[in-house]
Amino acid sequence: MKLDILAFGAHPDDVELGCAATIAKEISLGKKVGIVDLTQGELGTRGSAELRKEEAAKAAEILGVAVRENLGFADGFFVNDKEHQLAVIRMIRKYQPDVVLCNATEDRHIDHGKGSQLVSDACFLSGLQKIQTELDGESQSKWRPKLVYHYIQWKNIEPDFVVDVTGFMDKKVDAVMAYSSQFYDPKSDEPQTPITSKNFTDSIEYRARDLGRLIHVDYAEGFTTERYVAIDSLDKLI
Repeated sequence: MKLDILAFGAHPDDVELGCAATIAKEISLGKKVGIVDLTQGELGTRGSAELRKEEAAKAAEILGVAVRENLGFADGFFVNDKEHQLAVIRMIRKYQPDVVLCNATEDRHIDHGKGSQLVSDACFLSGLQKIQTELDGESQSKWRPKLVYHYIQWKNIEPDFVVDVTGFMDKKVDAVMAYSSQFYDPKSDEPQTPITSKNFTDSIEYRARDLGRLIHVDYAEGFTTERYVAIDSLDKLI
């Protein structure tokens, strides 16, 4: 199955928090989108890997993505080496996305920056003919995505561009809150973490509203890019 967009996240819920509204918008425009989680989030303070798997499936259904896979890397301990790069390359060659979305280049959680660089490196290596990979016993052809963008996570990194996601925030919030074990729940007696506060849950909307304010729309999501953003003509910007 060829996808238009493939979004990678170090943990289940990274993609939802970072760019779910953009994904929902692209799907509404007829794009085929998939998600690949690098780890099962097994080191998360709350919940379990099994529960996160159920929550990820529910979030994927809410967003309407075509496929979701998990590479099963070690949460907190995966590295950017040949073995992990080849695993990501297999996913890129399997789905042949034109656009790849991945973690923030730097962030509070060490897996985010690692995951970002790992996926970015794999996108380049996937286009090299002499790197040979197989999937299900069949050789894969080289494939290099046209564009690699990084969504913004915990840190308020200055975006290189923003996407108007007005009309898609409700779906984003629903997808995020599918991970009910991870976020604000006043009835929970599990340990508190930086993402279990009401302020963090509220930030999902107010951060998007603030980016929207800056471009004169209701809501927006921001991204950084590894190269210049090109446009066809001056009147293509909003």
